Amino acid sequence: MSLFEKIIQKQERIAVVGLGYVGMPIAVSFAKHVEVVGFDNNKEKVNQYKNGIDPTKEVGNDAISKSTIFFTHNEEDLNKASFFIVAVPTPINADTTPDLSPVVSASKIVGRHLRKGAIVVYESTVYPGVTEEICVPILENESKLVCGQDFKVGYSPERINPGDAEHRLENIVKIVSGMDEESLNEIACVYEIVVKAGVYRAESIKVAEAAKVIENCQRDINIAFMNELSIIFHKLGIDTKSVLEAASTKWNFLKFYPGLVGGHCIGVDPYYLTYKAQMVGYHSEVILSGRRINDGMGQYVANNLIKLLAKTDGSINNSRVGILGFTFKENCPDARNSKVFDIVTGLREYGIEPFVFDPIADKNDVKKHYDIELSKEEDMANMDAIIIAVAHKEFKHITPIQMKGMCSKVLQIPLIDVKGVLDKGLFEKEGFVYWRL
Repeated sequence: MSLFEKIIQKQERIAVVGLGYVGMPIAVSFAKHVEVVGFDNNKEKVNQYKNGIDPTKEVGNDAISKSTIFFTHNEEDLNKASFFIVAVPTPINADTTPDLSPVVSASKIVGRHLRKGAIVVYESTVYPGVTEEICVPILENESKLVCGQDFKVGYSPERINPGDAEHRLENIVKIVSGMDEESLNEIACVYEIVVKAGVYRAESIKVAEAAKVIENCQRDINIAFMNELSIIFHKLGIDTKSVLEAASTKWNFLKFYPGLVGGHCIGVDPYYLTYKAQMVGYHSEVILSGRRINDGMGQYVANNLIKLLAKTDGSINNSRVGILGFTFKENCPDARNSKVFDIVTGLREYGIEPFVFDPIADKNDVKKHYDIELSKEEDMANMDAIIIAVAHKEFKHITPIQMKGMCSKVLQIPLIDVKGVLDKGLFEKEGFVYWRL
């Protein structure tokens, strides 16, 4: 009997290692069909799940409370599983080199509880070669087993889009790969339990790793192009959004828009690929150029707000600036690698300590990672300027009257709408000095 058949018959369990924005939806989906162990070494997070609370807001409290997942922070409980899915973050260091410590740590934990016949599948975004060249030796060392003989590995990159209710695990084609034909078939069959859109069988683990990392590189480069266009068009006195709307009437025009590019995927993954490229003697030109542009957009926004303040008020020192939104993307509580922080640090260079309000951000995480105390909604008053930094649904329908209620005066109020979610003409008519990328 194959491992897949044992899992289907609930004779064996799947363990999901890492219960974050990616791991939790995977665990919940599988638990509807098979036995699942959900492991995370964050005891506080695990206790929240046990109490039916979803801190990620990816699947919701109701789905968590109804799920049959066996939640645990005790790694000994991994002995109950034989199919491991590793879904831990892959951040970068301060010098933009890959930080593989979460993957290394997870590999050590899994390795200590591997038994013969097990399969380990990595979902974390990495550069080509990490699974076989870094993770496998760790698994072997910890388990004292031989890969390919006693256990097998595969790679199936995550494609979950945090905060996106439409594109979910079940309806996105899943890339799967294995170290050989047998493991590929087993892994494909297991994922087909939950992925209704089907699976794509990559020819090798390295191909699957590369496919994932270039997905985000492609988006990063396209957004960087839009950001560069925005800088150019501002110098020409042309509204970028109007240009893009006109150009989009052509059938093959790619609809990307300027913006802040942060988070744990698009703003990080390109550095993984360029790091590997340097290892083999190639220095990236296009990818790193795009990264430089996108990494500088927070400072660019801050600089333009200062220019608006100088033009409209003449006073910069002690200006009260309100920032709406802090998470790395709209409608998502995750603030990891938020480029809004670059706006904050840019304003601080001019002696401005902005008030930051975000109704859905995890306040504890923001305080822990950025040392910023998020403001309350009632604190957003008497502002000399406003920046809508994140396009949360709560901000898309703000009226001019509501916006004026936050401000210190009625006319000549600098308003930066980073993503262009408001009606430019309407707000200009009401006396705002409107600016967007």
